Amino acid sequence: MVLGDRQMRFTELHRAINGISERMLTVTLRNLEHDGILIRTVYPTIPPRVEYELSERGRSLKLALAPIGQWVIENQTDIEAARERLQELSPEDSAVVDD
Repeated sequence: MVLGDRQMRFTELHRAINGISERMLTVTLRNLEHDGILIRTVYPTIPPRVEYELSERGRSLKLALAPIGQWVIENQTDIEAARERLQELSPEDSAVVDD
């Protein structure tokens, strides 16, 4: 969603995505490129410049996910409050678990 309809460099993406490590961003970008969601362009400059942009498939995915993103924005405060309430009730039992 951060890419929108423009190209961005790695450092721009890293700054725009709060809380993501450089390693996780690198892995995620690589996976999205392999899946055809984004296009990675390397420019033959010194030092090399690399930019990322959404592919056609990526833009269609962005449109499909937009309503979910809007739902998250609208409900984020309530979700965070629910997590805090659970943490206050039972800190050791409130950790997120993997099934």
